[in-house]
Amino acid sequence: MEVKVRLLKNGYDKSDEFYEDFKENRTLNNDEYFTEETVSFPSNVPFPIYMGKGNEEQRKEQFLEAFKVLSENYISSERDIHLDEKAWHSFLVTHLREYMIEKYPIILENQKEFSNIVTKKFDWENYIYKCVLATEYVEDASSNSQEKLRYYNLIVDNLDLYNYIIKYEVFRNGDFLLKILNVVDELGISSIMKAKIKDRPELGKDERYGRRVIFELNKAYPVVMTPMLELEDLKEAVLKELGNYYDVSHIIRYL
Repeated sequence: MEVKVRLLKNGYDKSDEFYEDFKENRTLNNDEYFTEETVSFPSNVPFPIYMGKGNEEQRKEQFLEAFKVLSENYISSERDIHLDEKAWHSFLVTHLREYMIEKYPIILENQKEFSNIVTKKFDWENYIYKCVLATEYVEDASSNSQEKLRYYNLIVDNLDLYNYIIKYEVFRNGDFLLKILNVVDELGISSIMKAKIKDRPELGKDERYGRRVIFELNKAYPVVMTPMLELEDLKEAVLKELGNYYDVSHIIRYL
């Protein structure tokens, strides 16, 4: 069911009064918070918007639910809508208030949590942003339901790598992402790619093998060229870069 959403005026995300009115359910009918501009969302079906709590299995379940709902109900909207921060924030506070309160009751107890869950900046750290991009990439790449589910699982199982790829515009490319995920899956190196690099203090305290491989890979094979690379060639390139930081001899033996 398509819904019309009035866009919020600038400044809502830094307003204590806006938060208090949200808590007391006074936001929706207060014209002071809204412009006259509206956008259309293709649905108002609720879905998980925050996966920052819970164990690994619970978080994966929530991600997969979000992918499913977004792919079936939201991704058909214009791209400039489903990747727009203000559109999503406006939609959440006007159409998903009750759902969010039930699922994330802490948003009524703490303004910082409200900002972190509901009005968070729309970038790679925002869970809606992560899920919308993933859904867009996967749905564009395949019409096969099993293949799509495989990709969705690979994204969640390699979340650190996915986050790094979508963090930087130079890497933010669906073809690049899915090819890298295929390489990681076929080489069986998921656990290695998400592990911290040890004994290399010059790389920083929290550098991971996967992040470093992507960083180095882009120097040799710019992201725009990856669609032209055969999967076997990309495997070799990944192993070459990984080999600069990790002993890959046991991986190569099984190829």
